Amino acid sequence: MAEETVPTAPVVAKYNLTEEQEKKEILRHYRALLRALRPKIKKGDKEMVRHAFEMAADAHKTMRRKSGEPYILHPIAVAMICVEEIGLGVRSTICALLHDTVEDTEISLEDVERGFGHEISRIVDGLTKISNVIDTNTSQQAENFKKILLTLTDDPRVILIKLADRLHNMRTMDSMKREKQLKISSETVWVYAPLAHRMGLYNIKTELEDLAMKYMEPETYKEIAQKLAETKRERTRYINEFIRPIKEKLQRGQFNFEIYGRPKSIHSIWNKMKKKGVAFQEVYDLFAIRIILNSPAFREKEDCWKVYSIITDEYTPSPERLRDWLSNPKSNGYEALHTTVMGPQGKWVEVQIRTKRMNEIAEKGLAAHYKYKEGNSEEDRFDKWFGQIREVLTSQDTDSVDFLQDFKVSFLAEEIYVYTPKGDVKMLPIGSTALDFAFSIHSAVGSKCIGAKINHKLVPISHKLRSGDQVEIITSNKQKPSDDWLNIVVTAKAKSKIKDALKEERRSIAEEGKYILQRKLDGMGAAYQQHNIDVLVSYYKYNSQLDFFYEIAVKKNDLRELKEFNVLGDKLEPPKPVKQIQEISVEQPTHYSKKDSELIIFGESSDKIMYSLAKCCNPIPGDDVFGFVSTGKGLIIHRTNCPNATSLMANYGHRVVKTKWAKNKEISFLTGLKIIGMDDVGVVNKITTIISGDLRINISALTIESREGLFEGTIKVFVHDKEELEELVDRLKTLDGIHTVDRFDTE
Repeated sequence: MAEETVPTAPVVAKYNLTEEQEKKEILRHYRALLRALRPKIKKGDKEMVRHAFEMAADAHKTMRRKSGEPYILHPIAVAMICVEEIGLGVRSTICALLHDTVEDTEISLEDVERGFGHEISRIVDGLTKISNVIDTNTSQQAENFKKILLTLTDDPRVILIKLADRLHNMRTMDSMKREKQLKISSETVWVYAPLAHRMGLYNIKTELEDLAMKYMEPETYKEIAQKLAETKRERTRYINEFIRPIKEKLQRGQFNFEIYGRPKSIHSIWNKMKKKGVAFQEVYDLFAIRIILNSPAFREKEDCWKVYSIITDEYTPSPERLRDWLSNPKSNGYEALHTTVMGPQGKWVEVQIRTKRMNEIAEKGLAAHYKYKEGNSEEDRFDKWFGQIREVLTSQDTDSVDFLQDFKVSFLAEEIYVYTPKGDVKMLPIGSTALDFAFSIHSAVGSKCIGAKINHKLVPISHKLRSGDQVEIITSNKQKPSDDWLNIVVTAKAKSKIKDALKEERRSIAEEGKYILQRKLDGMGAAYQQHNIDVLVSYYKYNSQLDFFYEIAVKKNDLRELKEFNVLGDKLEPPKPVKQIQEISVEQPTHYSKKDSELIIFGESSDKIMYSLAKCCNPIPGDDVFGFVSTGKGLIIHRTNCPNATSLMANYGHRVVKTKWAKNKEISFLTGLKIIGMDDVGVVNKITTIISGDLRINISALTIESREGLFEGTIKVFVHDKEELEELVDRLKTLDGIHTVDRFDTE
């Protein structure tokens, strides 16, 4: 997605260089790019890169970014990320420099092909297609993503350059409007970060997640960043204490190595805090120790296990936290040995052991692992992965949003390794069942599957597989897919094949419904024609003709209401039109009475719109919120940090409306607080005195459970806005023995 551009004239105050200074700035960036490329440049390459730079600079000369800087700095920065952070070469640099030209400027694909040849024009075409797919009936983002994948299976460099483009846009998003920041951040965390992870680009994945969090959860982001900075000295001291004995032993063993501690990302720390319900201080693995060995290829595995032995001699390991990706590398090429050990002061510490080669693959992912033109005939894991994607993409009638959700589960999740009866390895996502395995062998095997033998023991088709299982599928010619199979499988291939089979069966049954309808219409003197069918499908509220015919065939719709239609000539009169709700446009937000909406929607004009509050996050005035235009339920208001927000904004960006609370002290909103503290006589009385007595807030429900000297309470209260809730939280925290007070979403 190319970033929006603005005309040259209004330069933002942040960026106010003269024309001469700008030229120098652009040249400085371009020369830095050439320096980074130097090790990879062969004869004639420099001229091609210069030609691409001049073509892009000329094409973008009247364009500026939102910050006011010349647009050409963006393609140069994307090219720099491709070279320095992903490890791509000259051709990818040229494509990165040209990646927005065909979409945003007068330059055509033919111009690119004439200047640089077919290979580069194909990649630029792929990058342009990604940005240009618009389908108003489905999520634009999901459609874009589908297109990305189609191109990715042609040439993986397309997706790597696209990730570089997204990373630079995320790094420079401060000048954009808040709603644009939220939408782009949601897309990033929903699609691009998992994709970077799957490509093995861990550093980029981590930075994308952190940057998305910076815009989506700014307060939490700042808070964790500040705490990380405050605890840095103490952490460094602990890391040095942990490393010292290991370092001595490795030196005695004459290993050639590097050892250091690296902090975990803000996003992953926040995830741990949410998942485990703990405060920052209680997240034990704020950092990981990394050991990188310089070992010859034939001794890599042996050396890694020797180092593991040295570490576990010094510190006790947690048996269930050993991850062996040496014997079975991840499908994105990642190889390493991870273990968690009990360090000094009773703290758990994660240790990662890998060699220099493995480290390069971990840092540069696909670019380090995938050799483009070496004619290696052996199909590697990436090739298999691309093949699986290609297979799913070619299946027809895939709903984009469903496809995106299935893709995330099937192709972006961690994987397990299972074996066929002959010992061949199959890679499947975590959570896969025996039925998924059957479809991974062949759709015909999946469709006839009635059960499986796992490690020679009989199990049902819904049995979840674990890494190392050996699976034999049992089939029957009488078996056929049913609706409940869709709840059993997780892989995109299985879901797609089951849906195809069910649709085919529905289609043949629907044929009978078609004839029944035709006979009914003939009997009424109405014509069997498309207009009438559309009217009836709409009247009976079906999603499609197929559903309508199917329900008639299986006798779920007896067409009794057909008599209510008046026959005019050979046409059915459509049902009476629904009265349109007129929108009232107002220039200025006005004061509303209690009956009116207490939200103002800022769109192209400020309209009074009725709404409902989302049950999944129960927003209250003062919360950062957005509106979601739902089908059938009007506008639904969600908090921007609602568990469903990322999915809604990424998949249905066109239905998200910017919303803001208007002041209204007359209406109360239900919200909940979870309190944990030391059990003490009169603690309930103290809490209720503050709520009802001091702050005069109404309590809807209160439950307190006490166990082993601790109490845990949940209180549901009616508040007017976030300020009132925050005052209540602050007051409760001042009580002796109260450990934490957190808001939770009431049901």
